[in-house]
Amino acid sequence: MILSKAPPKQRQLGFTLIEVVLALAVMAAGLFILTNSWSGTYNRLRKTQIQVQIAALLERKVTEIEREYKNKSLESIEEEKEDKFGGDVPDTYSWKMTSKKLEIPDISAGLVAQDGGANQSMITLMKTFTEHLSKSIKEVKISVINTELGKPVTADVTIYMIDYDRPLPLPGGAGGAGGEDGGGQ
Repeated sequence: MILSKAPPKQRQLGFTLIEVVLALAVMAAGLFILTNSWSGTYNRLRKTQIQVQIAALLERKVTEIEREYKNKSLESIEEEKEDKFGGDVPDTYSWKMTSKKLEIPDISAGLVAQDGGANQSMITLMKTFTEHLSKSIKEVKISVINTELGKPVTADVTIYMIDYDRPLPLPGGAGGAGGEDGGGQ
């Protein structure tokens, strides 16, 4: 009696379709996370480089403007001026300067409101001094703009140019008797 035996099942080597799809999904998710992380890091690095460049250009422009108007009258400072940096700086960087007379609020009303008020000569002196400061100080705002990333990135700084040589117009003093200009430049 011969018994026939079925051959033992042979185990197949390899991967099933589900295993391959799951492996590809895990690998794609890992690559997606890695790509987003690298892209975000690159974008932050690029923005930081632009901000550092803007700060350096702003410092450079402030120095140039201070040097340009040194020992000149405040009236020679233009109200508005803008341009590109030129040669060694990409065209995506530009600068703008605006200037205006320093506005100092009139505090004489506060002097009158104090206990007992202020006498007329004190009020006149405060107004004269306030006018003198307004004529002796000019507010200059300097901006550096970069348009490389689509939306403009700007940094501003405000400096104050002061005419130290303008004589103080004191009533009855050498600067004049409260005159219009006080004999300035």
